[in-house]
Amino acid sequence: MLLPIKQNEINKLIPSVATGKQFNAALGNPQKIFQRILISAIGGVITLLISQSQITSQFYSLWLVLGVIFLLYILWGPILEASKKNSKFKSYSFPALFDGYISDVYVEERVENQQEQASKDGRLQVIEKKRSWVVLGIEDEDGFLGDISFPLQNKFNILKEGMRINCVVFSNRKDFGNIQAISDAWCPEINLWVGYYPFLLRPAFEEFVNRRI
Repeated sequence: MLLPIKQNEINKLIPSVATGKQFNAALGNPQKIFQRILISAIGGVITLLISQSQITSQFYSLWLVLGVIFLLYILWGPILEASKKNSKFKSYSFPALFDGYISDVYVEERVENQQEQASKDGRLQVIEKKRSWVVLGIEDEDGFLGDISFPLQNKFNILKEGMRINCVVFSNRKDFGNIQAISDAWCPEINLWVGYYPFLLRPAFEEFVNRRI
């Protein structure tokens, strides 16, 4: 079952500015965090050094501000990334509340990154880093809707076919003939949230579901 959601309602379910959970999700893996730290440190140090050589220049204040911006990149970078994700979801013309059930549950291995490494005999070989992901097929009385996937954790072992699931789906067609995006989802029977990114404000969505369904 798909229940249309008004624009003012979706604004209450998906924030414009990143929440704490969204900030943590946007930080990314350790490699991405390390890259942010490098950009922040190198960019900040270089621009601050330039600013010191421009003390008598009219551009001193500009270089000083740029230096501070770079040093704070480790903070505002994830906030900006999360806010862009929120805006992209809210840009779709038609959101709807999905009330259905889990039709399939399985685990698959996905390649997270690849790197070349020299073997003992001097040959280059590709090393793949894989991670286990849970994939949920979801559908309602009208049939299959789509998949929700997310990294495997022990708490997800209780997910079973037939369990009720609620989420928000987005489309640019009023009849939802083509689903462009699916949010994270809530399984009310076991009070468990699933998804790779926390788009929804969870207490607000739970209240919204209980009120609409």
